[in-house]
Amino acid sequence: MPRFLHVGCGPARKAQTTSGFNRPEWDEVRLDIDPRVEPDILGSLTDLSAVADGSMDALFSSHSLEHVYPHEVAVALSEFRRALADDGFLIVTCPDLQSLAELIAQDGLTEPAYMSEAGPITPLDSLYGLRSALAAGNLHMAHRTGFTRRTLIEALHTAGFGSVAALQRKAAFDLWAVGTKTHQPRERMEALVRDHFPGQATPA
Repeated sequence: MPRFLHVGCGPARKAQTTSGFNRPEWDEVRLDIDPRVEPDILGSLTDLSAVADGSMDALFSSHSLEHVYPHEVAVALSEFRRALADDGFLIVTCPDLQSLAELIAQDGLTEPAYMSEAGPITPLDSLYGLRSALAAGNLHMAHRTGFTRRTLIEALHTAGFGSVAALQRKAAFDLWAVGTKTHQPRERMEALVRDHFPGQATPA
């Protein structure tokens, strides 16, 4: 059974990942820094030492990469890549600072951009972390960096991912990217996009 590491899972489970992972053939391993969410592995994005080299067929990271400092992004992505099998892949999603900046430029910093399970999310929440969680003392939720489509692609290539495809969803204010540990043919990248993205993208 192929395994995927759900990095920075929070309370989410397999059903809250992607349609591609939410299938019987995939085994989910949850990793988080917060013991209260009862992860399988307690750890941080920048230290996956509890995960053996090449032991995961895939990784999924949803709205977690923005929680590390800018200089730690390369460390986290390198750890992700180390944990992947040679034919493994990473699916990552995070806020899109470009579309958020456009809303902020219209004086919408504290206006709801979209609805989430936690309630309305404003650009201020997306930039610095969900204010309600921070006010409740969960400082792990603070945001310390961010990406546009271009900079996310660049970060994945710099970390050594062989092929990368990325999608900017302006209406949802988010980015989606897939990176493979080694270079893959276009056909496989397109298949991964179909399986795991909430839209379509062209490998970049």
